[in-house]
Amino acid sequence: MKRFFLLLASMLFLGVTVHAQFNSNPVLNLENKDKKFLNYGYFLGFNRYGFKFDYKNDRGNQNTEVLVLESTGFNVGLIGEMNLHEFLDIRMEPGLYYNARTMGFPGFQATEEGERNAIREVKSTYINFPILAKISTRRLGNWKPFLVAGPSASLNLGSNEASPDDNSSGTFRMKKWTYNYELGFGIDFYLEYFKFTPSIRGVFGLTDELVRDVDPNSPWTGNIEKMSTRGIFVNFTFE
Repeated sequence: MKRFFLLLASMLFLGVTVHAQFNSNPVLNLENKDKKFLNYGYFLGFNRYGFKFDYKNDRGNQNTEVLVLESTGFNVGLIGEMNLHEFLDIRMEPGLYYNARTMGFPGFQATEEGERNAIREVKSTYINFPILAKISTRRLGNWKPFLVAGPSASLNLGSNEASPDDNSSGTFRMKKWTYNYELGFGIDFYLEYFKFTPSIRGVFGLTDELVRDVDPNSPWTGNIEKMSTRGIFVNFTFE
């Protein structure tokens, strides 16, 4: 995940450098765009979700660690932005985030049944509600870098929290509501008819998302102290 984040960041800044070199004295587009108190738009993008685990015993021992195979999902949502200052905006980005993760649990025998029990596929559809502070630099021609940070709450529509079944019946359960903080950066590009913004953001879960099995010694949940989300969002915004 770290390599993925660094690669995307390098590509983004490389694009900005090239753009700046060939547009040193551009004709300014949308000169009054940021002077409006309210701005609206939408975003499309993709994500990679993982988990961070804290264990009760043998922390860091590979024989007790849960393995997570991440995949790439997609994002779509709306944007509402309040301009409080030339360099400060408050941004709300309610969106739908879909992803699937495959988890491998330790301690099962290398048989067909054991391998089946050791694997859990977690499909998640989150409705994410972030409130972000956007801190920008001064506009440089037709582009403007910024940082974003703030809290978010996520509703997991596929949590299975209310299910009476647990892992002994093949059902992995998570809490319906989770709370996070988000941190990232991006660049506003002022095009002729709209503002286009690529951004990269990390999401860090603050709360324990795991719903434990009835058996306190469950091989799936018994040794987990805390399970929280870690993820990366790459969004492309149109305003």
